[in-house]
Amino acid sequence: MMTSPKTAGVPDAAPRWATAALVLADGTVFWGKGVGAAGHAVGEVCFNTSMTGYQEIITDPSYAGQIITFTFPHIGNVGTNLEDIETITPAARGVVLRGDITEPANWRSVKPLNDWLKSHNLPGICDVDTRAITRRIRDGGAPNGVVVHAPDGKFDIPKMRQIAQDWPGLDGMDLAIEVTTKQTYNWDETTWALGKGYGKLTNPKYHVVAVDYGAKRNILRCLANTGCRVTVVPATATADDILRHKPDGVFLSNGPGDPAATAVYASPAIRAVLDKKVPLFGICLGHQILALTLGGKTRKMERGHRGANQPVKDLTTGKVEITSQNHGFCVIPESLPKNTEVTHVSLFDGINEGLRCTDRPAFSVQYHPEASPGPTDSHYLFDRFVEMIDASKGK
Repeated sequence: MMTSPKTAGVPDAAPRWATAALVLADGTVFWGKGVGAAGHAVGEVCFNTSMTGYQEIITDPSYAGQIITFTFPHIGNVGTNLEDIETITPAARGVVLRGDITEPANWRSVKPLNDWLKSHNLPGICDVDTRAITRRIRDGGAPNGVVVHAPDGKFDIPKMRQIAQDWPGLDGMDLAIEVTTKQTYNWDETTWALGKGYGKLTNPKYHVVAVDYGAKRNILRCLANTGCRVTVVPATATADDILRHKPDGVFLSNGPGDPAATAVYASPAIRAVLDKKVPLFGICLGHQILALTLGGKTRKMERGHRGANQPVKDLTTGKVEITSQNHGFCVIPESLPKNTEVTHVSLFDGINEGLRCTDRPAFSVQYHPEASPGPTDSHYLFDRFVEMIDASKGK
């Protein structure tokens, strides 16, 4: 049963069939059926337009603090497995689905999505009008909200509404500190192949230090796939922490939250790396932090970019890539210094999607080349990073 929202001023009594609700800070209530864990979670309500990859999306650390509305109506039909995850513990707060979760129909599935959500204590709601929610976000920006799953059908809507209103939102919030690794570790796992699973790097050519602001595993795999042994360090790593590993290159990962808040402690370390002219490559939050370190500025977007169908133009080649994106903040290109060149732009709304330094070996992109929506449109970026390291070595 798909329901329309109950807006402010309408009594908060739940329909007899409802076991879940999505309560927005402005008072709007969407009634539905509960999925996943019982309980409630507060966060920013966003939407993702991807047709596949829901397990990777839910486990992407960049979704910390967010409740994900899936615009594709059939979520859960391939189940879940132990391989298609981007981090062990999901950072997303909850999910909003159009249809009920179906039984899995895929040979790789080891657990139904509903059971998987329960195992990670993630509440969700289904049988709601996700098109109406998406239009609301598109027209008015991403609202704060609470998703609540109450199997007994009992709801305290005024309390949930107050929780949504009191939540401070992502603007000014440093969430990288919550999802980053707590200790340094090494990574040598390469990308997945049918019948073989994930591979292992045995003869590395270079050594890359990856600063983890919420790194997706497949980014690390792509780095390893290019022949780079990877040492992962926490988001709070200092310049000494990074440079003592004597890296051939430094990578800045994706991550959640307001980049300006994370840059308070991240930028001094990155500035020292730039001064040493160590080749540097950033993705998503790493792109934004590089821009801030160079003297640029960022801003919060009204609705963000989240999906696997985002066209981006590479201004250096003239080619258009179909990209996967997940970000709610963007770089303001007019704020970038003269020694910085804009390299990529979004063909949806013209926002900045990439930059490079003209006086040192550093570049970054806003999107996710490792997510392979093209599917290989953007894989050249990892090769470009290795070529930059080659150049720094005089090869």
